[in-house]
Amino acid sequence: MTQQKLTAAFRAMHVESNPVILFNAWDAGSAQAVASQGALAIALGSHGVANSHGFDDGEKIPLELVLANARRVVSAVDVPVTLDFETGYGKTPDDVKHSVAQVIKTGVVGVNIEDQNVDGGGLYSIEEQTKRLRAVRAAAEEAGVELFINARTDLFKNVDSARHDDDLLDEALERADAFAAAGADGFFVPLLKDVHLIQRLCEESPLPVNIIWLDGMVPTQEIAKAGASRISYGPGPYLKMIEWLKSEARTAL
Repeated sequence: MTQQKLTAAFRAMHVESNPVILFNAWDAGSAQAVASQGALAIALGSHGVANSHGFDDGEKIPLELVLANARRVVSAVDVPVTLDFETGYGKTPDDVKHSVAQVIKTGVVGVNIEDQNVDGGGLYSIEEQTKRLRAVRAAAEEAGVELFINARTDLFKNVDSARHDDDLLDEALERADAFAAAGADGFFVPLLKDVHLIQRLCEESPLPVNIIWLDGMVPTQEIAKAGASRISYGPGPYLKMIEWLKSEARTAL
């Protein structure tokens, strides 16, 4: 199947209250294992990809390794592959455009682009982030690929869960509106756990909503019922696997 057809298939998987489930992988072997269990698509999480190559998360892994890994995963499975591309590997919108153009050549169908500044300083302003998202969309248009841009906000990640409230959700929705206007296709809100806030977000967001499932959250069925269009597992699968590996090694040694 061509990249464009895979992209269209992936886009169609985002259905409100009937979300695509993305059990995150990190390399070709883990992607094949997940795909063998019936996954409709593969999501490469930045944390697992970085750690499995011996790097910390936060764009510490060199871009060339990210690209090589994505290329291997795409060639190893027959389903769409989407990549967590952090902030887009670029200090400026033009830099981001150049990096995303290289990502598209690996054959992936989508990217996560976050509004957290990996160099510190909190979140990019709405104006700054929309420029970066427009650069991503421009790269896709020039490549002739309808790349699924999953725009991530770390508003809730950076605030204690006790302060997750409607006011913060209003800020998130302001970003969702701006990101949609800039060409994004989905809205990703890590660490939002309150099912009532999730429901309101899904009802008011102009974009399909991606919720990450973490230990201690309500069952995925409740998140789906709240209106999510995509549920991913982030670093969870990798972290659980690595703890199992450590335990087995400790016993053996």
